[in-house]
Amino acid sequence: MGSVNSKAGKLFLDFRYRGKRCREFTKLIDTPAHRKRLQIIADRIDAEILLDQFDYKSYFPNSRRAEQLTDVRSTSFVETEGTFPLFSDFAKTWFAEMEPSWRQSYRKSQQLTLQKYLIPSFGSCSVDQITKSSILTFRADLTLEKGLKGNKLSPSRINHIMTPLRMILAEAAERYEFNTPFKNIKPLKVPRTDVEPFTLDEVWQIVYTVREDYKNYYLVRFFTALRTGEIDGLKWKYVDFDKRQILIREAIVDGLMGPVKTDGSWREVDMSAPVFEAFKRQYSATGKMEYVFCNLAGKPLRHNDVTKKVWYPLLSLLSLKKRRPYQTRHTAATLWLAAGESPEWIARQMGHSTTEMLFRVYSRFVPNLTRQDGSAFETYLQAKN
Repeated sequence: MGSVNSKAGKLFLDFRYRGKRCREFTKLIDTPAHRKRLQIIADRIDAEILLDQFDYKSYFPNSRRAEQLTDVRSTSFVETEGTFPLFSDFAKTWFAEMEPSWRQSYRKSQQLTLQKYLIPSFGSCSVDQITKSSILTFRADLTLEKGLKGNKLSPSRINHIMTPLRMILAEAAERYEFNTPFKNIKPLKVPRTDVEPFTLDEVWQIVYTVREDYKNYYLVRFFTALRTGEIDGLKWKYVDFDKRQILIREAIVDGLMGPVKTDGSWREVDMSAPVFEAFKRQYSATGKMEYVFCNLAGKPLRHNDVTKKVWYPLLSLLSLKKRRPYQTRHTAATLWLAAGESPEWIARQMGHSTTEMLFRVYSRFVPNLTRQDGSAFETYLQAKN
């Protein structure tokens, strides 16, 4: 991925093109404004390189590197007998072919993985020259890398980086008739994340203490098991007061609205009495807006801002253990189980196609299995409130 750096007080662009490191110096003084301006250009170059549309001379007409690289053209779309494309070229082909089937957020993450990890490491190799050993070495190197927050990449993140590499090599192997080197490479084992739900007493503490404009928001989160993207992207047209249901049809991811990503996520969530009342109160506040929970301008909530400015300070105020907002979803599941709701009903509410995940994740929270329709949960709330 291209970056903006400084030398002797002047800025330069640093990027990789056709397997070579390129540094192009400018006359711009190192200031925040100039850095911002150059980073926009660096991002544009990255995108054009990925899509095989980059013209070195048009950006750097006086560069010696331009003369060296302009005449070296890609063969990614010229398939001659007995030849294999470079990984960088085939990866661009693969990306262009797969892109229409992806959600925008997923497309963005795949593009980042290609630019930051895969093309710099394998781009100059022809697809048939990549070996199992080089793949394992690449993965071992990833375990030493650090992410944006300075922490080492997690096994889960590394597995996500390896996934497009596996897919690209599998597709290349099929098209060019060679054996994929990715065979028998298993994903890294991902440690299980312990479920840390809140107790019902803690839920009421949070709901009663949080600032007024977020009371309904957190009550709905705790008692519906909606994912963050689902509740933050919830629109009034998907709230059915007559049937007392929430229609989960869209979600917001990285600030972009889109359809939910799986068939199981497309579902109807039943409203318990507290949730129904919370929606009626919220309608008085934002009923004329498009989104149920929004800012003063009517725009969807930004989950990072809410987490940092509302959620974590609230937990600290109440002396509760710091936990991610996603634990509200786990809390709903465990409260339903504690109330004795049917696992099948709970799985439908959460968007799971089967009860397998329910028992695997929440097995220690299952006391008995008797009810089928959500009524036991309301009785449980009334008894505890």
